[in-house]
Amino acid sequence: MRANIHTHKDAGNKVLIVDQKPDYYDSLSEILADQEIDLYYAHSAHEGLALSSDNNFVLIIIHTQLPEMDGYAMAEIFCMDDKMCHVPFIFILPEGTKMVKLFNGHEKGLFTFLSEPINAHVLIDKVKYFIEKYRHEQELVSTRQVLKEHIKEIQKAYDDLKSFSYTVSHDLRAPLRIISGYSTILQEDYGHILDVEGSRVIDTIVRNASKMTRLIDELLNYAKLSRQDKHLEYIDMTENFASIFEELTDHILNNRITLQLSEVKPAYADKTLVRRLITNLISNAVKYSAPKRNPVIEVGGFQDGDEYVYYVKDNGVGFNPEYKDKVFGVFHRLHKDSEFEGTGIGLAIASKVVDHHNGRIWAEASPGKGAEFYFTLERKETDIPQLSHA
Repeated sequence: MRANIHTHKDAGNKVLIVDQKPDYYDSLSEILADQEIDLYYAHSAHEGLALSSDNNFVLIIIHTQLPEMDGYAMAEIFCMDDKMCHVPFIFILPEGTKMVKLFNGHEKGLFTFLSEPINAHVLIDKVKYFIEKYRHEQELVSTRQVLKEHIKEIQKAYDDLKSFSYTVSHDLRAPLRIISGYSTILQEDYGHILDVEGSRVIDTIVRNASKMTRLIDELLNYAKLSRQDKHLEYIDMTENFASIFEELTDHILNNRITLQLSEVKPAYADKTLVRRLITNLISNAVKYSAPKRNPVIEVGGFQDGDEYVYYVKDNGVGFNPEYKDKVFGVFHRLHKDSEFEGTGIGLAIASKVVDHHNGRIWAEASPGKGAEFYFTLERKETDIPQLSHA
C-alpha cells in the first residue's frame, strides 16, 4: 500500500485518490500542489477502504476502472457507511467514456464526473467546491449539536425556574401570611396595652410583611413574562394611557397631578402586557412627581423612521443620567426606600414587556428636572383601523 501525504496549513483537509496507476497520482498531486489539502493514495478499492477506516476524508477522487472492484462498487460501500456516506466523490472516467453509471446509495452522497484527459482548472475548481461544501456541512452538524446542548440547558433552566416559582408561590407565602396574620391580631387585641415603641415595632412588621408579599408577586410576574404567550390585537394606546392614569390617581386626596395627553397611534400588541407596561410607567411618574408643587405628566408619541415611539415624561425628582441604563434592572433603585416606597421591579417588568414585543425602551433624566421614558412596540404592516375613544 502506498500512501503519499502533502502536509499543508490545514491538516484536516484529507483527500483520497484511488487509482491503479501510481503515476496518475503523481500527476494529480502536481495539479493540486498549491491547494491546502493532504493527499492520500490507494492503488485499489480495498486499499482505499482500509485507508478510510483510519482517516476522515473530506473528498474522494476515484477512477472508475480499478482492479478487483470498480469505482462504482467502492462508492456503494462508502454510501452504506454512516461515517463515509456524506463524503463527496469525483469519479474519473476513462477517455472516450460516453455513459456514466449510477450506483446503489447514490441519493445519499454528492458526486460528479470528470473525463480523461483531466482539465487541471476544472479539477481544482471542483476540489475547492466539494471541500468547502463538505466542511460547511460538517460545521452545521457541529452547530446543531451545540444547539441541542443549549436547548437541553435552557430546558433545565426553565424547569428550575418553574420549581423556584412554585417554591416562592407556596413555601414563602405561607410564613409571610402567618407573620402578617399574627401581627395584625397582636395589633387588634393587644394594641391598647402596648407602648408607643411596641406599636411602632408591630407596624413595621406588618408593613414589611406586606412589602415582601408584593415583592414576591412582582418577582413571579417578572419570571412569567419571558414564558408568556402574546395575544396580539390592535390597542387604543390613547385610551389606555388616559384610563390607567385615572385609575392610579383617583384615590389621591387633593390630586394636583396634571396629565397632558396627546393622541398617539394604536399599537398591535398583547393588551394585558401593554396595560402592565403603561401602569408601571405612569405609576413611576406619579410617584416621583408627587413631591413637586405643580406635578405634570406628559404622554405622547412620534414617528422615528420605521418605528413609532411612545413616551411618558414627568417633572419630578429625576435621577442622575449616569444611571439611565441601570433603572431597568431588577432591584436597581436610585432612591432610598424611606424617600419613595417600591419593590425595584416595576421598570424591569416594563422593559421585559417591551423586549417581549421586540421593541426598545430607554430613559433620559436630570436630577430635580424629571424623567423621560421612551418605548417602541412591534408594528403590523397593514392599515391600522380607526379606534373609537367612546
